[in-house]
Amino acid sequence: MEGAIEKVLLTEEEIKKRVNELAKEIEKDFPHGDLILIGVLKGSVIFVSDLMRALNLKVTMDFMAVSSYGMSSETSGIVRILKDLDFDIEGRDVIIVEDIIDTGTTLKYLYEYLKARHPRTLKICCLLDKPDRRRVNIEGDYVGFKIPDAFVVGYGLDYAEMFRNLPYIGILKEDIYKK
Repeated sequence: MEGAIEKVLLTEEEIKKRVNELAKEIEKDFPHGDLILIGVLKGSVIFVSDLMRALNLKVTMDFMAVSSYGMSSETSGIVRILKDLDFDIEGRDVIIVEDIIDTGTTLKYLYEYLKARHPRTLKICCLLDKPDRRRVNIEGDYVGFKIPDAFVVGYGLDYAEMFRNLPYIGILKEDIYKK
């Protein structure tokens, strides 16, 4: 797997430091806690787990599975909900936790879908933001890193379900995903 990485973009240490900083930002905005973190499967699992452990608040977690990519490296633009929430979010403070905002298509759909359930607040926390690829108007409230337009993997992000287990975020060699 290591031979498939062109370059390490963010080290394990850089990610850990930024996750802790994001937790402090969230704690400042929600001093009374009682948050629901909604992790977007599968890419956010590692990030939402680390973020939840870094928060010194009353917090619960739920997951949604949404797809617009399938086994491709390009979004289809069609968003499908594969797993919905187990909890009611009406009147609650909710943060969508996403691994990356790329085109924004999936996240925009998910944001509007959840907004219709009338949470008290609905915020977005993403580890990575790739603004050069944005197709829709959506931004994160809590953003870990702005990154260039490169195909990144690791720390939960994948290509064809591989590379999620890397402890860092790396740029995937083009010949891997352009096969």
